Amino acid sequence: MGDVEIHALRGVDLELISGELVVLLGASGSGKSTLLNIMGGLDTPTSGELYYLKTPLHQLTQSQLTRFRRDHVGFVFQFYNLIPSLTARENVAMVTNIASHPMSPEEALERVGLTNRMDHFPSQLSGGEQQRVAIARAIAKRPEILLCDEPTGALDSSTGGLVLDVLQQINSELGTTTAVITHNEIIGSMADRVIRLSDGAITSDHRNLEKAPARDLRW
Repeated sequence: MGDVEIHALRGVDLELISGELVVLLGASGSGKSTLLNIMGGLDTPTSGELYYLKTPLHQLTQSQLTRFRRDHVGFVFQFYNLIPSLTARENVAMVTNIASHPMSPEEALERVGLTNRMDHFPSQLSGGEQQRVAIARAIAKRPEILLCDEPTGALDSSTGGLVLDVLQQINSELGTTTAVITHNEIIGSMADRVIRLSDGAITSDHRNLEKAPARDLRW
């Protein structure tokens, strides 16, 4: 920014394991959203290396990163980003129409408990229901990775709990590697692993040995 240089991340060294549910904890400005965006191929690092399996994401072109996101990554954001003129089923179908081996929109919505709300428009759904549609849209293409940026930030605590239950269920049933960023300490209790960030650096990396899956390293 002109003469001002901002280090969003500082020397982050991180590996994710296939199938684990990771919570990235940190205050606003700690770098967790930047880290999530780089992991998902939305942003590219100015230095350092990033690999998905053996693919060097830091060397890919924008079109190659687009294909990486399309084929491997599901995103869930704080604000649902649903198309208001489309029903829940149609919002999910926007993804399944371009995915290589998707589940049906009906199956995706069933997995998040919205079987009876498939033909409702976003304006006819509660905030929690809209977020569950967003989750259904993210998982419908069967991504290996699910990246969630403050998925309960716009919800009350009760509704947010229901959304977190859905994310845990998806992680358990589909084996989707799931990373959730939040500033909410309570959410850390749901994770196989909690990584804390401050001022762009990882300050602690704690694995819940009772919950963490013993799987091969994938990221």
